[in-house]
Amino acid sequence: MKIAVFSTCSYDEEFLEKYNTDHELIFFKQALDYDNLSLTKGCDAVCLFVNDQANGQILSALAENGVKLILLRCAGFNNVDLEVAEELGISILRVPAYSPEAVAEHAIAMIMTLNRKTHKAYNRIREGNFSLEGLMGFNLHSSKVALIGTGNIGKVMYRILKGFGCQISAYDPYPDLELRSDGLKYASLEEVLKDADIVTLHCPLTEQSFHMINGQTLRYFKKGAMLINTSRGALIQTSAVITSLKSGGLGSLGLDVYEQESGLFFRNLSEKVIQDDLIARLISFPNVLISSHQGFFTREAMRQIAETTFSNADAYVSGKILVNEIKP
Repeated sequence: MKIAVFSTCSYDEEFLEKYNTDHELIFFKQALDYDNLSLTKGCDAVCLFVNDQANGQILSALAENGVKLILLRCAGFNNVDLEVAEELGISILRVPAYSPEAVAEHAIAMIMTLNRKTHKAYNRIREGNFSLEGLMGFNLHSSKVALIGTGNIGKVMYRILKGFGCQISAYDPYPDLELRSDGLKYASLEEVLKDADIVTLHCPLTEQSFHMINGQTLRYFKKGAMLINTSRGALIQTSAVITSLKSGGLGSLGLDVYEQESGLFFRNLSEKVIQDDLIARLISFPNVLISSHQGFFTREAMRQIAETTFSNADAYVSGKILVNEIKP
């Protein structure tokens, strides 16, 4: 099968070529959009990542070009119009889980960094400044954590936080029975937010979860609380978070995702002027830590993504049951 692979970096090519099961791969660094649809002509499938667009208009053009399959090398699928894809007969296959430990561990790294300010200490020491002024944190042990979402990543996060001795409560429309039997208490979003020292997001982006952290829900937060998002950028209304940071409501913010990240993340823009005023403002805060959708980025996760992507492709070609297919 001939597959056009979009939004590729050197590491994508390395792992996809290593675990390729005899498909013809054509790599493109750019994301799939209206301007480069011609690149898919003659291809049987396209392989997309989180910031590639597959709305109705793009899907129609893909179908005209002969594309019958979209391979998502990610878990999220909010960038795909599933209804239009089904109408056009285009199958959508994803990678539902790839090293949930990677993302959970990155969230913990952000919590620890913001709390104990190790990034600031590192820079101070390099400049000969050995002062501890302004570096005080708090014990994670016995701190209260609101776990928003208890899917694969949320479950790993729960176990890590439990190891730290945190007091954990959770919000999820679909409580996990295993975690509940282990003692995890579920409550409404308002209830888990109002008491938490740390709020960490681990849920998919849907119509219901879009901007779930907004001007209203931020009022439930305890003053000085920490907010961590390693899931999807649009779970957070960025302008509302900036207002809360400016007023001193939020104590700190860690973002591995950003709702307008498609024009920024996975690129080297060090020689350019950032045109996004919201992220420029976020970067200016001393209590904000941003990484560039790095949470998934481990060797183990990259291998799992490649293996599952080709397993999906092989199943489609051989007419087997598509266990990772997404339907509307």
